[in-house]
Amino acid sequence: MTPFLIVLIIFFATLCALVVTIVKILIFCKIFSKAGYSWALGLLMLVPIANIIMAFFLAFADWPVCRELRKLKQQLEKSRM
Repeated sequence: MTPFLIVLIIFFATLCALVVTIVKILIFCKIFSKAGYSWALGLLMLVPIANIIMAFFLAFADWPVCRELRKLKQQLEKSRM
């Protein structure tokens, strides 16, 4: 292999890795935003140990969206009585 070909392969591999990382971060920012948290928490998915902790947090925490829905259901039940 020529040195130019090696550099070209490394360039495209790096570019693909960068695109995949950006898409991953955008997806997690959107997930955190839809759950009712700050979208910036999705940026923590770049940090090696924090990404595992945040995945567990997202899975098991009481989301603000769910809390608001529960509160509205209780208000609706009270108004029906």
